Amino acid sequence: MAGLQNVDQRDLPVAVVGAGVAGLTTAHTLIRDGFSSVQVLTRDAEVGGTWAPSRIYPGLCLNNVYGEYRLSPLEMPAPLGTGPLRGRLSGQEVSEYLENFASRFLRGKIQFSKEVQRIRRHPSGEGWQIDLLDVRDGHMETRTYGRVVLCTGGCSAPKVPELLSSSAAAAVGFKGPVIHTAQFAAKANDLLSSCAPIQTDHKLDDASVVVVGGGKSAQDMCVFLANEGRKVTIVCHDLDVFLASSEPLPPFIRKSRFLSLILPHIHLRTALERFLHTTWLGRHITHFAWKAIIAYSFRSAKVPAGSPLRNTVDPFWNVRLNDEGVPRPNGFHALALAGKIDVITPAHVERFGEDGQSVVLDDGRILCANALVLGTGYKSSWEHLFDEKDLDELGLGPQPAAQNTEYHWEYTTLLDPPTAHPDTMRWSSGIYRGLVPAKNITRRDLAVFGTGLTTNIGYTSEVVSHWISSYFLGDRMRIPDSVEAAISATEREASWLKQRFPQVPTALNPSYTAFLSFLNWPQYTDDLLEDMGLRVMRSGGNALTWPFKVVDLDELKNLKEERDARRTALERS
Repeated sequence: MAGLQNVDQRDLPVAVVGAGVAGLTTAHTLIRDGFSSVQVLTRDAEVGGTWAPSRIYPGLCLNNVYGEYRLSPLEMPAPLGTGPLRGRLSGQEVSEYLENFASRFLRGKIQFSKEVQRIRRHPSGEGWQIDLLDVRDGHMETRTYGRVVLCTGGCSAPKVPELLSSSAAAAVGFKGPVIHTAQFAAKANDLLSSCAPIQTDHKLDDASVVVVGGGKSAQDMCVFLANEGRKVTIVCHDLDVFLASSEPLPPFIRKSRFLSLILPHIHLRTALERFLHTTWLGRHITHFAWKAIIAYSFRSAKVPAGSPLRNTVDPFWNVRLNDEGVPRPNGFHALALAGKIDVITPAHVERFGEDGQSVVLDDGRILCANALVLGTGYKSSWEHLFDEKDLDELGLGPQPAAQNTEYHWEYTTLLDPPTAHPDTMRWSSGIYRGLVPAKNITRRDLAVFGTGLTTNIGYTSEVVSHWISSYFLGDRMRIPDSVEAAISATEREASWLKQRFPQVPTALNPSYTAFLSFLNWPQYTDDLLEDMGLRVMRSGGNALTWPFKVVDLDELKNLKEERDARRTALERS
């Protein structure tokens, strides 16, 4: 593919790998920007990624308030305010919404059952070659693309501890199924078959399904099994913290910048943020606010003092936070309080028992187990797409952390941090802004999407897709102009993440957590808008009201036109 620099960027074929929210949004924006050959490649037989029909399990619902998963061109159906989901969309409804989006805006652009086997630089040094396997008939082919966007996310490659793997189970003759939560939709019936419904005369030491992990997926598995009448035990070091309220929070709290302001960002744009995060009084206000929010959430879910359900991560220093909304009577906390889910925490499942029907905890306790469900997280979805040499040259894998870095943030809210995870200090991400490998930034032919963990998927996806399109078009942007500058900027971002989230080893799964915006998504998206030379803080308001103005996706409806106008003005100047 020699001479790509002399070709109209819009004529170069673009591969979008993955058909989840990130892939669908990116493809739509690229097509609107005039890219003439955009192909979405997915190994699945349907769109949706995490929300694909084959991955939807009973009881799955959206862990976001209404509107945070909406994609700009298509209105999202409103959820019912009553019923078991209490105003949240079900997994089935989200899946159908994404299928509707694809059929309306990307017809003919998505190639199903195409599994990417390998991505490598084209022999000419420009563009990419992708080896594809058709999972239906086993046919292999190699295609050439000028641009690639990795939208594979961080929830497609399960991470399984070796001592709890299927092979370890087989070695001791463990009789029940062993699955990861990623397999739950396909294996739910196997789990139900492995464990009979609880009888009225059951004993405390009866065998149960043991679920390992305290995250949202692990909790969802427990809820499903308990609601199906099975005995279930969850074992974890700690649980996700959660937001809950007896009534839905008003939009000026939950859909505004309020929560983002009481968490620090890598830079503080406003006087209010500087007050909250750099003064003694601001520090006390901020931490008091979070303590009050979590205390109210526990009260709303009726979790008493001393309950193991209170053994959660600290919401200020972590991103393991779930928005439960109005607690449901058949939800995790209600079922645990009713004794239908046994909660053992802090604890750790070390191995399978030698008797083939139990697991052993780190304190020596033995739990009888009919089955084991692993909510043990995920590893990078990029590892199998590139060989080791290319991963290193592109900087897509964990990078050794810079030593004696000059970067430090004198924020009062970051005083007295918790003990850091050892891998947090050992490794850093090499992905600039969570969007572009720093080592490849000047080529403008590779981007990644889905690495900047956020709570507002729709708004963030819209801005990120436009940023990537501008990057591919060669627009004038506020980004580093050399690899060295990009590496330095990325080291600064990595230093920030280490100080901000010392217990989260973000670099170990860069396809998911290369950059954590999370509740700070308003500041993160403002940074990206500013990179494109566009207006920021679009929700408006005056000096008193702006923190509580609802941030709405319609603020972004003219982003393409704004970018086009800026490009034209710069070309004329």
